[in-house]
Amino acid sequence: MSRTPQEIFERYVHAGPMTRDADALAETFTEDGVFEAPLVPAGADFPRRLVGREEIRRAMAAHYGGQAADDRVPNVEKSAYVLHTTSDPDVFIAEIDTVFDGDGEDVAVSLVQIFRIRDGRIAHLRDYFAPGLVS
Repeated sequence: MSRTPQEIFERYVHAGPMTRDADALAETFTEDGVFEAPLVPAGADFPRRLVGREEIRRAMAAHYGGQAADDRVPNVEKSAYVLHTTSDPDVFIAEIDTVFDGDGEDVAVSLVQIFRIRDGRIAHLRDYFAPGLVS
């Protein structure tokens, strides 16, 4: 199954940040997929490393379950991203500027994600974001 970086990224964003669907998010990964958040300090509530689709599913379901339904939903119209391909056709980089509607003031968050894909799914994702923004 061949998907473009754009399709893979959009599928991942829809399943995760937009709809908080842990099952759909896990399905964007290969069976042995790895999710890493290297900037998250050890012992934080948010996981630093998840290995395997089922561990990703369980951990993200727990994470999403701990968030209020309207907590920090991205404003798609105000947010932007740029995808960069690399010399390795299985690797792409996403630069993301996400805007969340705030009480009287928007909150902007910038992050970088590095994707390694295999057979149209995410085999390895390194998500570089400010850990204090995840509750």
